[in-house]
Amino acid sequence: MNIGTKKSIVTGGKEISIETGKLAKQADGSVVLQMGNTVLLATVVAAPEAKEGVDFLPLTVDYREKYAAAGRFPGGFFRREARPSEAEILIMRLAFRKRQ
Repeated sequence: MNIGTKKSIVTGGKEISIETGKLAKQADGSVVLQMGNTVLLATVVAAPEAKEGVDFLPLTVDYREKYAAAGRFPGGFFRREARPSEAEILIMRLAFRKRQ
């Protein structure tokens, strides 16, 4: 049974916990980062073989704030999984531009 790997480091007086192997098992790779009450799940999915004639690596960023985890449902139950808010869209664009 794979129970995952967890490591913790302290930087700037704050503890950062890095855990892999427990969540998103269908993805090719996943990591859960935690600092205080903030949790980030990062996943990677890739094709087993590279496509011929492709000279770039297509990447996307998808950022979602999950209010339901804190027990808050903005706009009601059916709206909790709706399209991203303007703030989420701006964060996705900023994260994508930082990589370029």
